[in-house]
Amino acid sequence: MATTQSEQMKAIVQQLNKEPFNKNYNLISFDSLEPLQLLQILNDVLAVIDPKQKIDIREESPDQTAVRVFNLLRVLKYKPPDSVNLSQFRAGLVQAEKPIIYPILEWLLPRVPELQKRAYLAKYLLKIDVPAEIMQDEEVSGIYLQYEEMMDQFKDVHKQASQLHNSGFNTTEIRKDIANMEEEKEQLIKRIERLRRKVESHPNSQVMMNVAKNLRVERDREKKIASQKQEQLTIVQHLEQRIKRMENQLRDMRQASVGATPETMIERLEEETRASGYMVKDQLPKDLASRRKMIQDLQKVVAIPAMGQSDLDELNNQINILNAEINQLIEQRMRSGEPTDDKLSIFRQQASIISHKKDAAAAALREVRDELNKTQQELEQKREIVSNVEGTEVLKGEDFKRYVNTLRSKSTVYKKKRSELAELRAESGVLSRTEDILRQRNELINKQLGIVETKAGVSGYRQTQENLEKVSTMKSEFDEVKGRTLEDMSEMVRRLHGEIAERRNTLAPILRELRPLRESVQRLEPEHDSKKQVYERTAAGLESNMSKLEQEVKAYMEECRAEEHRYHYLHCMMGVLQQQQERVEEEIKAYISHDLADKKKTLREMYNRKIQEQENLGRNLRERQKTVRENHEPNMKQMKMWRDLERLLQCKFNCLEQLTSIGSSVTGGRPVQIGGGGYGEAPPTHLEEDRLVL
Repeated sequence: MATTQSEQMKAIVQQLNKEPFNKNYNLISFDSLEPLQLLQILNDVLAVIDPKQKIDIREESPDQTAVRVFNLLRVLKYKPPDSVNLSQFRAGLVQAEKPIIYPILEWLLPRVPELQKRAYLAKYLLKIDVPAEIMQDEEVSGIYLQYEEMMDQFKDVHKQASQLHNSGFNTTEIRKDIANMEEEKEQLIKRIERLRRKVESHPNSQVMMNVAKNLRVERDREKKIASQKQEQLTIVQHLEQRIKRMENQLRDMRQASVGATPETMIERLEEETRASGYMVKDQLPKDLASRRKMIQDLQKVVAIPAMGQSDLDELNNQINILNAEINQLIEQRMRSGEPTDDKLSIFRQQASIISHKKDAAAAALREVRDELNKTQQELEQKREIVSNVEGTEVLKGEDFKRYVNTLRSKSTVYKKKRSELAELRAESGVLSRTEDILRQRNELINKQLGIVETKAGVSGYRQTQENLEKVSTMKSEFDEVKGRTLEDMSEMVRRLHGEIAERRNTLAPILRELRPLRESVQRLEPEHDSKKQVYERTAAGLESNMSKLEQEVKAYMEECRAEEHRYHYLHCMMGVLQQQQERVEEEIKAYISHDLADKKKTLREMYNRKIQEQENLGRNLRERQKTVRENHEPNMKQMKMWRDLERLLQCKFNCLEQLTSIGSSVTGGRPVQIGGGGYGEAPPTHLEEDRLVL
């Protein structure tokens, strides 16, 4: 256990000596801290995590400090050790015990950035607990829904911000991109200057520039007109869809209004009113009473101290005895039953059955209403989605009827409230005027009383009397409060005396057992203190030596790593230089050699040969370009003539096919012979002559 505590202390001291704490503690100074100083260190760590906790603990009571620290640890999701229960943890936190404070510091210090983020988010993401009775108010429930929606929006925005922070963009990369973009900009400016010089050298440059400018303007105008046209088409489509929806709604309303009468609507409203009245007057009070009883029972259970097996056995025996008494009473009642009671029992059974049915119907109605509320919420979400997509809200069938009915009811309520508001405004005007008149009269009376008091020589008497009355009323109130507090304190003192007596009785055998143990502790404590001091001095010396040795080792390792890096770099540079030297020597040998084959292998000859090849290739390409430019127009004319000839031949071929198909249909499928002049032969047509010529 001592080793574990020393390791905890070492880890805590290392973290506290770093930023942002900078405490400059060692193991001895940290271990010799007073409980109040240790609790202040814990509060300073929590203040770094949450700036709201920055406070001097001497300015608040220990209970307030414990509650504040306990609530923040609960928000940070700190779990006490399994060996410590909740009451011990709270007591140790109030008294700043080391076995309680050290694990908290050990858990908090390595997680400071993570816990800062959690504490920041807890300010906006911890939901406010609103009782169910208050949540039944529509205005409160609407505000709470807005609160939850804003909380969801905050979650989304925080996720986006964290993604942007973690996206990997940094200033160096942005600066590199800016430098590259500036280089590209300079290159583009140079290219634009070259193109401008080329264009300015052209004789019709200004005319061509004006034409190009007009073309660009017209193209931009064409794009704008096309986009406007597309927008108008989409608007027309939306309007057509809206017209169709309105027609469908009108048709549904007409179908729904068939057979509807005011009597049926009034009957339905009366049924709904009766059901709602039963829920409010009968069912809800029962539910509230049952919930309150359950809360009282739970509070009683919480107030009862922990029970053992003997207490449970005693309670079970009492339950069995009471059940037996109940059964005996039921048997006596059945044996001594009278006929009048039997007659009434039938009605009681019927009444109980009806009440059970009503309760079941009310429960079913509540479930149906809950389901209706859920479906209405889903419907509202779907409507919001549809309105975001199409820009309009879709209402059909029963929804539209309900919407119309709500509008009518709201219009009547609005008219009624408006008339009430007008009456209240008129009454408010009358009351304000009355108040002004009474205030003026009061001021006049006060002035007259002041004059009378000054004449009588008792100025300020009325004001003094009012002050004395106020003081007397305040004194009576304080006396009442004091009396109540004294009664409460006396009751608390009696209860505490009783508890102290019980605890003394329970602790007496334990104290008798502790006496010899205390004597042994007092006998061993000086030896333990001397051994502890020796251990702490030895540990401090070893720790200082170890830190020095660790620093020396780190320095030597850094030096060794730098020398290795330098060695590898120089070795690679030597290899590169050797390769370059060998290549230069080979080039010099080949250049000095008298052999033509070796000279051809040199880089100079190779590059000269490639330059000559590229010059020859450029010369040939320029000649080809010249021939193409010279023969371009004749070749285009020739190609056009060939295309016209091809079209003419295709046209003649199509005409010939049509003529042969017509001739075969006239001669009954016999082909018409072309050429010759015998009997029964058809004379050759112009198309056939053309084909023969071709």
